[in-house]
Amino acid sequence: MADKTDKIIVGISIGDLNGIGVEVILKTFLDKRMLDFCTPVLFGATKVISYHKKALNLEVPVHGITSIKQLNQNKINVLNIWKEEVSIELGKPTEISGKYAAKSLESALNHLKENTIDVLLTAPINKENIQSENFNFPGHTEYLEAGLEGKSLMILMTDQLRIGLITGHIPIAKIAESITPELIAEKVETMYNSLKEDFGINKPRIAVLGLNPHCGDNGVIGKEDDEIIKPTLHQIKETGKLVFGPYAADGFFGSETYKQFDGVLATYHDQGLAPFKALSFGDGVNFTAGLNKIRTSPDHGTGYDIAGKNLANPSSFKEALFTAIKVFKTRKEYKELTKNPLLVK
Repeated sequence: MADKTDKIIVGISIGDLNGIGVEVILKTFLDKRMLDFCTPVLFGATKVISYHKKALNLEVPVHGITSIKQLNQNKINVLNIWKEEVSIELGKPTEISGKYAAKSLESALNHLKENTIDVLLTAPINKENIQSENFNFPGHTEYLEAGLEGKSLMILMTDQLRIGLITGHIPIAKIAESITPELIAEKVETMYNSLKEDFGINKPRIAVLGLNPHCGDNGVIGKEDDEIIKPTLHQIKETGKLVFGPYAADGFFGSETYKQFDGVLATYHDQGLAPFKALSFGDGVNFTAGLNKIRTSPDHGTGYDIAGKNLANPSSFKEALFTAIKVFKTRKEYKELTKNPLLVK
């Protein structure tokens, strides 16, 4: 692990070059005290960073390097992974901006696998223009799962709320057929382990949301809740895990029942993310649980509509940075503790 100093080395993929990714990165490090917490390394090119600095009128000194071995522990490092001039059109998704977002992400992932960076922080990509022969995935989560070890679970989180997804980036028409006992058990296991290992919660309480409105109303509005979800949760509960549900999503959030749990599993993307963003947008973090490496990202997208206008709020990106650092430390402590099984209850 890259631990020449006590500071954690945070690798940062810069996302779509025409969006707000570089802006929120630079604004995060406007405060020089951020370098007390970590050593950042941006995967891209100093020319691209300089273009954004000039467009936004931001004075943030960066340190260009051509090898990770040249890392300066006390500066904002930019690892130059391409030399050519790149056309930047702020606010517009282009084939070029997607191509170089993929280059940044690929290099960052390779360094993460080689342990030359400790954690990965990803700026937003455009899921359409990044597609290519090398990137044929619905999003970051699936790409990282293919390149790392483990089974991924997307968790959107704040200090008070953690929502994981049983199904991720799939069409609505395929959700019901994808909800199987095996998938539910896998996602519960991943969330359970993450809450223990990454967040230090000894006996996590997990709520699972129902698939159909009102959890199917005893089969009137669908049978999946009664025939698949309820029996599966019953079996999981018999193993000693504190798992509860299924809960009807509308009442669950409307009555603030979510505050009684350490983690919540939604059955599909918008069921979990719509209430999460209504409650927490701008301060939330996307954390990829279940993998052997740590990755976080802000809870927003490319923000083309405000790109280059110096309007982007870095709060979510900053939270993603602090979350990655905290999870890294908690996971490390857990591994050290569990080296001796006699110390584990």
